[in-house]
Amino acid sequence: MTLTELRYIVTLAQEQHFGRAAERCHVSQPTLSIAVKKLEEELETAIFERSKTRVYPTPIGEQVVQQAQRVLEQAAAIKDIASTGKDQLASPLHVGAIFTIGPYLLPYVIPQLQKLAPKMPLYLEESFTGTLRKRIRQGELDAIIVALPFTEADVVTQSLYDEEFVIVMDRNHMLNRFSAVEPNQLTGHNLLLLGEGHCFRDQVLEACPMLKPSIDDPNGRVRTAREGSSLETLKHMVASGLGITILPRSAATANHYAADGLSVKPFVGTPPKRTVALAWRASFPRHKAVDVLRESIYAARGQLGAHSKPTAN
Repeated sequence: MTLTELRYIVTLAQEQHFGRAAERCHVSQPTLSIAVKKLEEELETAIFERSKTRVYPTPIGEQVVQQAQRVLEQAAAIKDIASTGKDQLASPLHVGAIFTIGPYLLPYVIPQLQKLAPKMPLYLEESFTGTLRKRIRQGELDAIIVALPFTEADVVTQSLYDEEFVIVMDRNHMLNRFSAVEPNQLTGHNLLLLGEGHCFRDQVLEACPMLKPSIDDPNGRVRTAREGSSLETLKHMVASGLGITILPRSAATANHYAADGLSVKPFVGTPPKRTVALAWRASFPRHKAVDVLRESIYAARGQLGAHSKPTAN
């Protein structure tokens, strides 16, 4: 068996779909299917049970996948050790970011990073927190940018800055006449949120608990965007007159909607906020690479505006 085959079965167990797993592994579906079948034949056991709709591990397969995960993590640690003697700012850095941070922070981070480490190529990935968590444990990512809370064994997490939430609406919306909005004013209007799986959705509901009863009420005013929707999709929906939404300020003020069509309002009093953090494996030896990434994020934060405030460390 090979590390590649182990990576295939771990990814397939996570995705429960040959096509999606093959896409994540950057191979064709037949290549992945053949490799999985070859490993099952070598082990003389069925790792996966296959149906027309999904693929899932057998009871023995679950144990095999768990052990494969541990092997991949140890292999990543070996690579980390081997890279210690190399120029830490010359090798590629693989960075992940959650969907609600990456599109708004990274355009400012990349130019800063190119100044500080011009010889260090940057590979970027955007995904859900859960996916980034698995990929950093497997060594497929070197560092990730997430929102707190985030804890993971053997992963160092450092808070970077706080970002407030704001309400976004059409300029003709009745709430636009207020300079700031009370949270309880939102209950009388159609509110658009991201779908389940997005940590930002959970943060909004935690900050505005009065909205929770409307989530399960078919007649409620809270609407969930379809799976795969983004903050930009929510802005398009608001611009089309479907309702209002709550966004991080960096997302609310990005691109042309900030200049016309949409209005951005703060919350009354102390606004709800999220804390953006950087996480990396404790065993990752390229400390200089992490340092310049952190410095680039701090510099980018200044360009994002006063709504991004440093956290106390």
